Amino acid sequence: MFSYCSDPDLLSGLTWLSCYLTTGKHMLFYQSFFVVLLLLAITAPAALAFGFGGAMAARSRIAPLSWLGKLYISAVRGVPDIAFFLFFVIALDQGFEYLRHQVICPDWTDPIRQGNDFVVCDAAKLPLNSAPQWQHEIYGFFTAILTYAIVFGAFAANVLFGAMRAVPKAQLETAEAYGMSRKQTFWRVLVPQMWIYALPGLSNLWMVLIKATPLLFLLGIEDIVYWARELGATKQARFSDYPHGDWRLWYFLALLVFYLAFTRLSEIVLDRLTQRLSKGQAFAGGVA
Repeated sequence: MFSYCSDPDLLSGLTWLSCYLTTGKHMLFYQSFFVVLLLLAITAPAALAFGFGGAMAARSRIAPLSWLGKLYISAVRGVPDIAFFLFFVIALDQGFEYLRHQVICPDWTDPIRQGNDFVVCDAAKLPLNSAPQWQHEIYGFFTAILTYAIVFGAFAANVLFGAMRAVPKAQLETAEAYGMSRKQTFWRVLVPQMWIYALPGLSNLWMVLIKATPLLFLLGIEDIVYWARELGATKQARFSDYPHGDWRLWYFLALLVFYLAFTRLSEIVLDRLTQRLSKGQAFAGGVA
């Protein structure tokens, strides 16, 4: 990056460090922080949408829909997150390719399941083998986001379902007595008031989501954990222009500072949001 970095063997001290921290791999390391923030920015509303849908289904008066919503909540909450993460990535990928295969290659006669192999026509693969690398990376990131949204959506659904039940029933009955339909009561009375009950659980879920971002490393995405391990490992002069010992402690310490700072910022924002939603409420934050 700097003109004096052309010959690393002549560098020392801060000049060596400035060149070392601005290599191409370090730029990818810095970029991976943006990947984590982008994941959180997209996953949070997506998981909330899954959760809201699951909660609405769970409280539905239609029995099969209610069973489906409760099954979704119970199934995901009852299985370790990492198992679902690894399962959904594979299942979603094969599901998308299967649907494309049925549309694009209707004349295919060979079985799709061939032993342990999942085989579809070349035109149905996602992404195509001839696609550039950036398309493979975006597709992997998309499936990761969808997986996070499905998993954390189940936890959000449980929180929202409990919050909906916490709204005093007398208020819903009063709304109906004034002539509101069930739909109007739901959107104008229940939904606006449920957030104050849901926010503590959703706040905790947001913190868990932040701590779960290193699972991107297990899904094959080069996130901050991947690069911290890669850059911090011992580098010999034979394999690197900037040889060094085992510096993983310092790289992971940087990740620790990043996560602590981000969670602290989240706590401040969530506290202010709680105060805003509690305004006028005759309990907890409202009394304070």
